[in-house]
Order: sequence, then C-alpha cells, then structure tokens
Amino acid sequence: MTTTTTGTTVFAAVRSTVRTALRSALTSLLPLPRRGGSAALALLPLTERVPAMAAPCRMHPAVYAIEAAVIDWARRTGLRADPGVGYHRMAGRAFAEFDAAAAALFAQWLTWLFHLDDELDEHSGPLEIFHGMLKGSSRHPLEAAFADLWRVTSVRMSDRWRARFAVGLQRQYDACRAEAENRAAGRMPTLEEYPALRRGTVGPYLYDLVEPCLRVEVPVWLHESDPWRQLVDACSDVTAWCNDVASRPKERGDVHNFVVLAMRQLGLGEREATAWVLDRIAGRCLDMRKAARRLPLDDLEPKTARDVSKVACAYLAAPRAHLDWLLESQRYA
Repeated sequence: MTTTTTGTTVFAAVRSTVRTALRSALTSLLPLPRRGGSAALALLPLTERVPAMAAPCRMHPAVYAIEAAVIDWARRTGLRADPGVGYHRMAGRAFAEFDAAAAALFAQWLTWLFHLDDELDEHSGPLEIFHGMLKGSSRHPLEAAFADLWRVTSVRMSDRWRARFAVGLQRQYDACRAEAENRAAGRMPTLEEYPALRRGTVGPYLYDLVEPCLRVEVPVWLHESDPWRQLVDACSDVTAWCNDVASRPKERGDVHNFVVLAMRQLGLGEREATAWVLDRIAGRCLDMRKAARRLPLDDLEPKTARDVSKVACAYLAAPRAHLDWLLESQRYA
C-alpha cells in the first residue's frame, strides 16, 4: 500500500470518527420543546442529514387563491377553516410545480383528514363515522364534506382506483379500531408493530389522492409492484413519524406515538428518544430515494411514464413540504 493510500484511509477513518462524535454531541443538544414553543424544532437536524430535506420547498405562486378555495369549501361543508393551521400551505409546497386546482383539491382533502383525526381524538373515537362515509351518508359534517370531495374526485378515476380508495378507508378504520382497543385494554403496541399500525391511522388513501389531483392514474401492475409500495410506505412513515415528533407534547399520555414508545420501551429520555426516531426517519428517507430509482419507468409508454413521474415527484417532495408546514403551523404550537 502506498503512502498516499494509507494517508487517505487514515483520514477517512478520522473523519468518520469525528462525524460520529459530533452527531453524538449534537444529539444531547437537541432542543426540548419549551412551554408554548413548537416541538417541530426537534426535526431540524434532518435538514443536515437528509439531502432532500436540506432546503425549503418552493411555495405555489397561487397560494392565496388556494387558501381562498379551501376556506370557501370548508365553510360550505360545515367544517372549521383556521388560517393559522394552513393546510393550503402544505399542499402549496407539495404541488408547487402543478396547477392551483391540484393543490386546492389536495388541501381540501388534508383539511377533511385532519378534522377526522381531531374528531377521533377529541370525542373518544366515534368509529361509526367510517360506516357512514362508506355508505354515502351525509348526516355528520365530516360525512357531508367527504361526500362533496368524493363527487369531485372519483368522477375522474376508474373503478379500480375507487375500490383501492375504499380499501384504504377500511384500513384506516381497522387501525383506528385497533388503537381504541389498545387504549381500552391499557396496552401499548410494540416498536415492531407500530409502523404498520401508524400507516393505517394516517390514512393510506392520502397517497392515492395524488393521482386524481394531478388527473392521472398509475397502472395497476405498477401500483402493486415492490418499488412503488416501498416508495409509498417510506413516504408514509417519514411524514407520520415527523408528525409524531411535532405532536408529542399534545398526546396527553397516549402511547400511540413513536417518541413515546421509544421512551417507554427503550428506557430513553425525551431527547434520546427523539434522536432515535430521527435516525429512523433519515433511514426511511434513504429508502424513498432507493425505491424511486427502482421504478420501471422504461417499461411504460412515454406519456404514462411522465404521469407516473409526476406522482412520484409529489411523494418525494412531501417530507420537506410537511416539515416546512410543521415548523410554521399553529396546529402543534
């Protein structure tokens, strides 16, 4: 081995050791949320660890028109429209490269989804609402809002896509029921069980909605392929676990949170548990990039390949768009 090669190897080893030491030191300095502050600040180290999250997302130039469309729709369907929460800004970032109508429709679905989440959290989980939505009922404001969105959204899509959406809604119901049963029995999910459960409660259909918003449809065989499933699952994990970090102070003792589970089951303090979750978020971001590179775009017709690429790009933009929203929104402040 030459002197140059030996020197390069030693330098690489020293650099790796220094990087590890710095990461350990920075972990101990992770900010705990202050009273009245945002726990989302604990997610900032991801901007230095994940290249795709390094820079803020571009905002859609029609963001104010998107906001107006969401407020008008929410009032018309009987839902609250809180400008400080800003779901339109999350959609405006995730769909910054697409038309305003796509971003507005997705923002309306986000508004509905978070209202559903609040309803389940604040009213001891009235799971019957899922049955009402599946049957087309409109007695509850959430059911009426869902019916309105469904009319606009589903008309563009095939029967296969509609069936896939219904399966996703059923999966969310099953996951919410599992959480309710855990609470009643005083049981907490294991760290191994939690990721799959969380993918259910976050709303699996949320990622299917990107297609009608962009007025495209992913071929069935591709949607069922391993690279596509890996891409969607990793995107879901990243956004859900980031949300867990940001929402932890508001959980009021609920164990269905990745940070809380790490504290309870690994015996970690809050900083250490948050760092443990951030490590897993960074790993899933890497999984997203790998899955996207494995998509068999060359097996598609040129137009279909472009359509599929649009959907995949929206997924890849979602983690940073979500982070920017968590840092500015009043939802978890």
